[in-house]
Amino acid sequence: MPAPRVILRPTMLSDLDFVVSVEQDAANAPFITAWERTQHEGAIRFPDSRHFIIEDAEGAALGFVILQGCRSPHRSVELKRIVLGPRGQGRGLGRDCVRQLKKLAFTQLGAHRFWLDVKALNTRAQHLYQSEGFVEEGRLRESVRVAGADGYDSLIVMSMLDREYQARLALGQEVA
Repeated sequence: MPAPRVILRPTMLSDLDFVVSVEQDAANAPFITAWERTQHEGAIRFPDSRHFIIEDAEGAALGFVILQGCRSPHRSVELKRIVLGPRGQGRGLGRDCVRQLKKLAFTQLGAHRFWLDVKALNTRAQHLYQSEGFVEEGRLRESVRVAGADGYDSLIVMSMLDREYQARLALGQEVA
């Protein structure tokens, strides 16, 4: 597998203007439920969360990631959010991020289960997660309002277990 093209570095409070701008970008609005700045501050400070800036090799910020449940006694870590700005979209960088996050969840955080939910209308992300070994567990039907519309979307819950990750690692489908 090729070397990752992105770097995940811990988010600093000084990065929050960038985080909020990427999250509120019109291209991302249909796929996420934006947080207030104070929620991002909390995720940076709260020991159960990890908040990262996605950078390219030159150190340019491309997006951000949030993990939750990092200290869960159930060893269930959630990929709460992965958001790329316009400079990072459509270049396969999301895949690089997901691969690094799986490695982090299973090797550093000791996850038994790494999970996420994705809006049903976000078929591109669903395909990415499926191709990276995530399994659909179920749907939360019409559980979120569609931004700027008078309707609802469903959330699809997906996960990967540590034994599935280890099997993928043994097959060379994961970065060691």
